[in-house]
Amino acid sequence: MSTAARKTPDTELSQFRVKGEIPVPVLINWLTMVAVPLLCFFAWRSSFREDPVVPPLLVGFAALLAVNSIVYWISGHRTLQRRGFITIITVLFTYLAVHAVEDGSAIIWLFAYPPIIFYISESRIGVIACGGGFAAVILLFSPLGELLFSPPYSTSFRLTMIAVLGFEMVTCYILDQSRRRSKLGLLKLAAEFEYAAKHDALTGLANRREALEQLEAEYQRYLRHDRTFSVLLLDIDLFKSVNDNHGHHIGDELIVQVANTLREECRRVDTVARWGGEEYLVVLPETGPADALNSANRIREAFARKTVATEQGPIQATLSVGVASIRRAESIDRLLQRCDEALYRAKSRGRNRACGDEETVAA
Repeated sequence: MSTAARKTPDTELSQFRVKGEIPVPVLINWLTMVAVPLLCFFAWRSSFREDPVVPPLLVGFAALLAVNSIVYWISGHRTLQRRGFITIITVLFTYLAVHAVEDGSAIIWLFAYPPIIFYISESRIGVIACGGGFAAVILLFSPLGELLFSPPYSTSFRLTMIAVLGFEMVTCYILDQSRRRSKLGLLKLAAEFEYAAKHDALTGLANRREALEQLEAEYQRYLRHDRTFSVLLLDIDLFKSVNDNHGHHIGDELIVQVANTLREECRRVDTVARWGGEEYLVVLPETGPADALNSANRIREAFARKTVATEQGPIQATLSVGVASIRRAESIDRLLQRCDEALYRAKSRGRNRACGDEETVAA
């Protein structure tokens, strides 16, 4: 059943992409395609130094990155791809820094780590990963790191590296937060526009356009699986006199009261819509004529028990309801026409009643 506007959680919205945003799996695959040949190139360069360790390790990292992408292409598991990529590059950058690959210049690759991590992972993971990496660099450049690894970095380089890396991490965090807030704002705005396009502003019910879409979906399900359904067309009796005697604001209160009654009396699977003015449409999936007529009378009776306060005292209003169930291969237009004819019969036979195709149930 259609309900009033609901707030979409930020965590749910963040799963979507805005136009122009690079999907994380695509970005990881692109980075992998660039990283694999680069690692192989530096492995080849290291082989000329007669280093028995670095070349096979760099080739091994290249192979792991390639396998990670291949597994994603086969399985389509995005989380596994992202976690695998983060793990591999974290270990790779740690190795490059600790073992001073390329005469120590390979540590500069650490500057590529923050923007990648913040983009492909959640903000919390990015902060933890960058914070851990920054602490590791400080440890490497500390007296303890000097004792354990003997890194060939000068004091001025170490100070500059720590300052610039810390500055970059903070900058990446700020820019990432700005990007995420902008994205979330666009997604919320899109969600609000989508909701407004499908719902009536006064009642929060589905509007005519959304009702027709849901009716078409139910009709297609009926054609495929022979699942019957029914339609109710409801109209507030003597609504014009209410507006004339009490003002349009009282009329609006009545319209909202009908909407609230429909929410209370209809099932979650039902589609409830403001069809236009003081008319409402309810689509009842898997409901035959008898049950639909019972539902119509339950709604009508529930509404008749309610009142609206006015300056002249409380007033009551009633509903007339037309009921029609799908028949054979008739069209939606024909179904709605029969429902409208049933509503006309209910009006002509005294109002405050529900009429189906064959019989009338009076108040």
